[in-house]
Amino acid sequence: MKRDRIARKTEVGSNTISEQARRTSHLLAKVRRCRICAEQLPFPPRPVLRVDSRARILIAGQAPGRRVQASGIPFEDASGDRLRDWLGLTREAFYDESKIAILPMGFCYPGTSRSGDLPPRPECAVEWRERLLACLPRVALVVAIGQYAHAYHLADRRKLNLTVTVRSWREYWPAILPLPHPSPRNNRWLSENPWFEEQVVPVLRRRVRALIRFR
Repeated sequence: MKRDRIARKTEVGSNTISEQARRTSHLLAKVRRCRICAEQLPFPPRPVLRVDSRARILIAGQAPGRRVQASGIPFEDASGDRLRDWLGLTREAFYDESKIAILPMGFCYPGTSRSGDLPPRPECAVEWRERLLACLPRVALVVAIGQYAHAYHLADRRKLNLTVTVRSWREYWPAILPLPHPSPRNNRWLSENPWFEEQVVPVLRRRVRALIRFR
């Protein structure tokens, strides 16, 4: 009898996971057909994101750069190399969708200005973000990268500026960790704030290892 109850419970759990995967797949298909802000983009829309209901960690970035727009692979650039180093992950581990979800604030490359890439288009978060986050019930850590992800995921808990927000990381830990953007454009910030890589990065790596247990 006990064995039968365990078998029934396992079957119910499996069905729940399958239904969640089906809903997630259906929603992702809709997102990838999205054309809401097509007229404001420099290239045809190509939403870049990765969502799997099994994921334990969410990477909440800003928006794809031009290189990522071309490849369709998130963080396929120098920023991604540095982020993977901060996380202590190989490329293979980082791109395992069953462990790592990647959901930027804007899904398509927004174009550039004189100072760098434009901000993420706001339409993505308004239209899709809450529904996509609902597809990630197992996420235990949100890695919020840059001021736009900080604004969304920390809301009124965000501090006066990015530096103070990142320095206050213990207030959000262990559910959320605010990071600076790993772009080479932030080399100066990193050199002026050595405490980040000395104190925060080791804690992040330990948390990542504990959550996803790659062998």
